[in-house]
Amino acid sequence: MSPGSAPAALHLVLGEDEFLTERATAGVVATARAAAPAGEDPPVVSRLGGPEVGASQLFELLSPSLFGEARIVVITGAAELGKDAQAAVMDAAVDLPDRTVMVVQHTGGGRAKSLVPDLRKAGAQEHAAAKISRHTDVVGFVRSEFRGLDVRVAPEACEALVEAVGTDLRQLASACGQLVADTGGKVDVEAVRRYHSGVVGVSGFTVAERAVTGDVAGAIEALEWAMHTGVPHVVLADALADAVNSIAMVGTQRGTPPAELARQGLPPWKVKKVTAQTRYWSIDTLGRALQVVARLNGEVKGQAEDTSYALERAVRAVGSLAGAA
Repeated sequence: MSPGSAPAALHLVLGEDEFLTERATAGVVATARAAAPAGEDPPVVSRLGGPEVGASQLFELLSPSLFGEARIVVITGAAELGKDAQAAVMDAAVDLPDRTVMVVQHTGGGRAKSLVPDLRKAGAQEHAAAKISRHTDVVGFVRSEFRGLDVRVAPEACEALVEAVGTDLRQLASACGQLVADTGGKVDVEAVRRYHSGVVGVSGFTVAERAVTGDVAGAIEALEWAMHTGVPHVVLADALADAVNSIAMVGTQRGTPPAELARQGLPPWKVKKVTAQTRYWSIDTLGRALQVVARLNGEVKGQAEDTSYALERAVRAVGSLAGAA
């Protein structure tokens, strides 16, 4: 590997998200292969994983090679490694053979939890792969995807894409790439609707906006159509929760500069709209609505037998509370 262009020898991919874990690992592998001198075979990639991995296997794979060829060793499922295997990983980590790159995938928990701080002390380059669940964080992921594709996309279009595709990061990343390719980089709300018209025509955004302004009938009509066209129930619940939480944030901090609200997670472009929505709410009704969406969050993630009914009940409740302010 050429000096200055090779990746670090030791890497820790930390988090539970499978897509982000594999993407980070693939990035390390690609960098290592790109750094191989011209005319030389690319590094061989070996993967070992799970609690069945033993110290002897790791020792054999990580021992210095007689021929000194470049290698990339990926340890998967490191959170469940046994004590002997953990010791073998650390022995190798502090003294990796020349031209060897080791990537350790770890969720952060498990019986080998102590491996994380040990790898950090050994100087591992860390790659974040934690699950992303908050609506604002998922939208932020979409924005970062477009930035990585050298395309500037308005926050509204990123919101629309999340509402259309859902919260699966792999699908969102694919959708971002496809939209950029299909539009020549001109991605806006209309482009999202054009290429995802089956879902975005009535979205979680539409349902939530009608509910928080007291339009119960309109919100229920939009909800039924959204579910009919396949908008994921979790996305609908997240949109309703985001709308209520945004109103609570603005309503309890009147006069706060938009920049300060942005640091708390509310994009400046939403402040004006949310400020107008606060007139439908009082402190009392907002508190009750926050309880409704908190309950709905658990229901759509497995606590309710019928998530469609849970969604309808929550939308009706929020809409009724908005009209009662």
